[in-house]
Amino acid sequence: MKGRGDILTHQLDQKRILIYIAWAFGIAWAGGLVIFLAGGLANDLLTGLILTLVYMGAPAIAHVLTRLLTREGWQDLYLRPNLRREGPYWVACWLGPGLLTLVGLVVYFLLFPRHYDPTLSQVRELMAATAAQAGQPLPEVNPWTVVAVQTVQAMLIAPLLNAIPTFGEEFGWRAYLQPKLMPLGERRALLLSGLIWGVWHWPVVAMGHNYGLDYPGAPWLGLLMTLWFTLTVGVFFGWAVLRAGSVWPAVIGHGVLNGIAALGALLVQGDPNPLLGPMPVGLIGSIGFAVVALLILWRLDAASE
Repeated sequence: MKGRGDILTHQLDQKRILIYIAWAFGIAWAGGLVIFLAGGLANDLLTGLILTLVYMGAPAIAHVLTRLLTREGWQDLYLRPNLRREGPYWVACWLGPGLLTLVGLVVYFLLFPRHYDPTLSQVRELMAATAAQAGQPLPEVNPWTVVAVQTVQAMLIAPLLNAIPTFGEEFGWRAYLQPKLMPLGERRALLLSGLIWGVWHWPVVAMGHNYGLDYPGAPWLGLLMTLWFTLTVGVFFGWAVLRAGSVWPAVIGHGVLNGIAALGALLVQGDPNPLLGPMPVGLIGSIGFAVVALLILWRLDAASE
């Protein structure tokens, strides 16, 4: 595995960067077109398979195809784990997304207390619907217990369940594109890879992913908000990959984030603007990630720029 200093001495490989981006976007956006023609982000098996295997898998497929087409070889894949070196970054990425999501929730509900539902009516409705579907009486379970269990599952189990689709993204963005951008300097590589990652999401965001379509300025403001979200999260995950020397901390962290991102939906009432929160894809909901990203960028060695 090359060190960061070795990567920074290389010239920008524009050819491979452009080939990689063309494949990553082309495969994913083709999958997005199929989803659109099939009726949008419907909750059915076809959409789920295309989104998980084709769209989210496109960056990893592009990584492999770019290496094959350009005869780059198979060095520096960021796949070899080194638990002694990676340990702190595994911990940071396993615990960090959940804690930072909770920070965003707290800040959002402090600013917009009218959107906080202490009775957890959303959870009660879900419990009633589940019991009715199963033909069982409503269980006598405290809704807060359900929230606690969901949170623990998101933190401990979701990273494993989500590992395949999140690997599809991270093996592309953090294990291939980001190292290719390192000649620009660490800060620019982290920021630019995060922005490109955000643009890559645009077709599904335009169809309602993350924000729905019932908000002011839809879907255009949602596309811009996506750039902010992927930039802040991308800096965190990208930094972890650079310091660990492997992609696995980001795979785990991305899995946690996907598992816990919807927690705010269980606590909310009224009609909040999703561009603000309470989910971490909103401006206020992402405040924890934004602070961490700013600290990382500030502490990066200026000499590497």
